[in-house]
Amino acid sequence: MRVLGIDPGSRYLGFGVVERAGGKVLHVGHGVLRLDGKAPLARRLEQIFVELKLVLEGFAPDVVAVEGVFTHKNARSALILGHARGVALLLAAQAGKDVFEYAPARVKKAVGAGGNDSKDSVARMVKLQLGLTEPIERVDASDALAVALCHLHRAGGVRPRAVAAQAKARGGAPLDFCARLKPSVVPARSAS
Repeated sequence: MRVLGIDPGSRYLGFGVVERAGGKVLHVGHGVLRLDGKAPLARRLEQIFVELKLVLEGFAPDVVAVEGVFTHKNARSALILGHARGVALLLAAQAGKDVFEYAPARVKKAVGAGGNDSKDSVARMVKLQLGLTEPIERVDASDALAVALCHLHRAGGVRPRAVAAQAKARGGAPLDFCARLKPSVVPARSAS
């Protein structure tokens, strides 16, 4: 199973692709769409549409996992984020992919970070689980990889203990860190 994870944003949109093969979790790729923050929102949404469509076509995921809505102190920021998420959901639907949405706290827990942990903690856990040695350029990309990993855990394709054992074999976290995880998913509702 190949999963495209998306961390939506109107200035930086992170994407990460992971795959389950033979019981192992593999890093396929990741990146960040950089959008001109001074451009009108409509132009940024158009850029997301064009570039994210290329990501979908290039990586050919089986499913798409998108970080869900969370509460913003600023209603305008939440609204703009919602537009970016809408473009991502539309593209996935047009591509015929099943779409799953995960709450940010669930994503953090699924990779072994606490619900209140920093984005840096999430990035460290993502690197550990995927065996990455190079730094991930932006937290938007590590968050997107975390969303993709969250779906793999939820889909039953990866047992948390197996992920922990792989991490320990690479000199990472102890065997039981993933055993405490309780990932969950909220499938996106279709318009039909």
